[in-house]
Amino acid sequence: MTTPGFDKPLYILPFDHRGSFQKKMFGWDGALSPQQTAEIAAAKRVIYDAFVAAIESGVPKEKAGILVDEQFGASILRDASAAGYSTSCPAEKSGQDEFDFEYGEDFGKHIEALHPTFCKVLVRYNPEGDSELNRRQSARLKRLSDYLHGTSRSRFMFELLVPAEKAQLEQFRGDKKAYDLKLRPRLMAQTIEQLQDAGVEPDVWKIEGLERREDCERVVAAARRGGRNRVGCIILGRGEDDRKVREWLTTASSVPGFIGFAVGRTSFWDPLVDWRGKKITREAAVAEIARRYQEFVEIFETQNKTVYA
Repeated sequence: MTTPGFDKPLYILPFDHRGSFQKKMFGWDGALSPQQTAEIAAAKRVIYDAFVAAIESGVPKEKAGILVDEQFGASILRDASAAGYSTSCPAEKSGQDEFDFEYGEDFGKHIEALHPTFCKVLVRYNPEGDSELNRRQSARLKRLSDYLHGTSRSRFMFELLVPAEKAQLEQFRGDKKAYDLKLRPRLMAQTIEQLQDAGVEPDVWKIEGLERREDCERVVAAARRGGRNRVGCIILGRGEDDRKVREWLTTASSVPGFIGFAVGRTSFWDPLVDWRGKKITREAAVAEIARRYQEFVEIFETQNKTVYA
């Protein structure tokens, strides 16, 4: 068994969106034709080319990485691995409220076929929610955790979402921003501890943006409790606007334990929509996505100099 943890800087450009990408970007629902699948794969190649362009423009290669799915990005994952880039690939079914494996009992075969640097899961888990749901998810996640630390060369990345229960939201009269500020940070730390106690041991926690430094510190303390001193946290963008993402990155980057970010839609969505709508060229879309990703890297690098000095 490997000791959980990854504490080096990690700046991820994620484009592992599947169901949401297919429906919201392309307007397609249900099963896809080979041609439709190829069109989505081609769009994702634009994002990957932007990632490569950002590295060529100065983003440190050893700190950079991509997160892309096998369905539309298997060739990208192979190309990125061959080029020596950090890669991450999701293991969860897309668009499900309850975590389950995308490839069922064959999850291990798919991980080893691509052997990404990180195997990533997205999980919705509220510690004050449905206890039976949480138990089922925890059991599956422990199985994956044991596999990754025992058999695989891939590390474990855990994207944690803590959706509000109805009663929790009612405390704030339906105000989701108030829930995010006043209650979600505590629930996130509580969730991390519950999952650890259930034997789920991520190397990196992928965390929804936090407004306050003390909340970032609380999450890191939970992630690193009990001798888990090398476990890292990264901030996700959650599709927010540029200003909000910059605030989250600035706050988190000053906290030891927050090693980076994974900002996807904020980086690529608008340029990709404009390219598909023939408002800009492919080259312009690549350049704009690269610029946005590079700016997020620069924010984190600047803020984090004291942490990694």
